[in-house]
Amino acid sequence: MDSRKTYTLTEATTKLMSFCAYRERCHQEVEKKLMEMHMIPEARQDIIFKLIKSGFLNEERFAQSFARGKFRIKKWGKLRIVNELKLRNISKYNITSALNEINEEEYLLTLETLIDKRKNSVTEKNPFKRKKKIVDYLLYRGWEQHLIYEKLNDPGNSL
Repeated sequence: MDSRKTYTLTEATTKLMSFCAYRERCHQEVEKKLMEMHMIPEARQDIIFKLIKSGFLNEERFAQSFARGKFRIKKWGKLRIVNELKLRNISKYNITSALNEINEEEYLLTLETLIDKRKNSVTEKNPFKRKKKIVDYLLYRGWEQHLIYEKLNDPGNSL
């Protein structure tokens, strides 16, 4: 016997409204949740339409919130944010809109702070290996290569 819980259209819509109200969600997350609830394709479309219409689901708002959060909290660079948004099937327009949420001055200041912090934590004595470790760390976090080298090769910046 199949012991899966079944949902009516109203129950599923209510559940997804709560799911979206908790934090911003992208269409992919909502679609996945509906699949887990074993909803048929017509019901999934109907629920997603209702969520968009009632303002619970908005990809642009999600992308902006995602970019702000990952930058401010996790200190990710723009490249990592863009890649993560692409993984969630966010449109180019929404990605551009999300990147506009990041203040350029704050972005460069954060990069400098990360470089200083990393310089203090890397114990490597060889200056080339030391620099490589710092660069690798920042590249992994999605910071642009030209910005990293620009800041590291700055005359006032010593390794």
